[in-house]
Amino acid sequence: MVENIVKSIAGRAAKNHREHIRFVNDFDMAQVRRFYIIQNTDKGLARDGWADRMEQRWFYVLSDSIAADLIQSDNWGNTSPELPIEKRILKVEEQQILHVPVGYATEFQALELESELLMFNDYEIDNAKGDYTWSQNFAINRTIRDNS
Repeated sequence: MVENIVKSIAGRAAKNHREHIRFVNDFDMAQVRRFYIIQNTDKGLARDGWADRMEQRWFYVLSDSIAADLIQSDNWGNTSPELPIEKRILKVEEQQILHVPVGYATEFQALELESELLMFNDYEIDNAKGDYTWSQNFAINRTIRDNS
């Protein structure tokens, strides 16, 4: 049985006279079916929240840093305002992958203008039908909309 908790997968960096390499050797990509590179156009805006009932996701910061809000939904149509928001700061120098299991809502905000986030998903796009979004005031009213 897979644990349904957010966890970090540690990575490292190596540097010599020829190159600088960042890697996360403990990240098993066998389940990955697609990926996205996300760069917000304004560091003041948070990317609208995204949740999935079927899909797990992994996140890796390519540059600068990203603030992440994570909520495990208890009711997809009307998520409780009492649920805790797990806040994380993801930094490029930490060389880690954040694994977000099925059932979590995520929202990201760039902390520097050039921040980039790499997102991996475990379903092909034609099979990814369990997605939900919410507006930027999600932390206030926690209404998750079904997009199917």
